[in-house]
Amino acid sequence: MEETNQRIKISVGGVSLEAELKSTRTAKEIYEALPIETSVNMWGEEFYCKVPGVKDYRETATTQVKVGDVAFWGPGEMLAIFFGRTPMSLGEDPVPADRVNVVGRLVGDPKLLRQAMGATTIKIEKVV
Repeated sequence: MEETNQRIKISVGGVSLEAELKSTRTAKEIYEALPIETSVNMWGEEFYCKVPGVKDYRETATTQVKVGDVAFWGPGEMLAIFFGRTPMSLGEDPVPADRVNVVGRLVGDPKLLRQAMGATTIKIEKVV
C-alpha cells in the first residue's frame, strides 16, 4: 500500500503556501479537521492558530524545528507554522516555546510569510 502525503494550503494576509503533511496519526487528524478559518497569532516569525478537536499523538515531540516546519502543540490544540526566528532562537532556526509534534513541511519559500506579518486571520484547507 502506497502512502500518499496529504497537502494543505495555508493562506495568511494575502500569502498562500502549500504544505505537505507527514503520514502520522496527528497529521491525519489535522487534515480531517480542515477546512478552518480562524484568528492567527504570531510569536516572532511563527504563525499559530487553534485547530480544535485534534488529538496529539506526540509521535515526533521535539524542540528542534527548522524554518518551513509545520507543527502541532497538543496542550493548546495549536498548529504552528515556522518561517523564521522566534523569541527563543539563538541562531537562524526557530525554537518553539514547548515541545511540538512536527506534522509537515511548507512547499516553497517559507520566508514569503514575512509579508503576512500582522495578519489577523488564517485559512487552512485541503488541496485535492
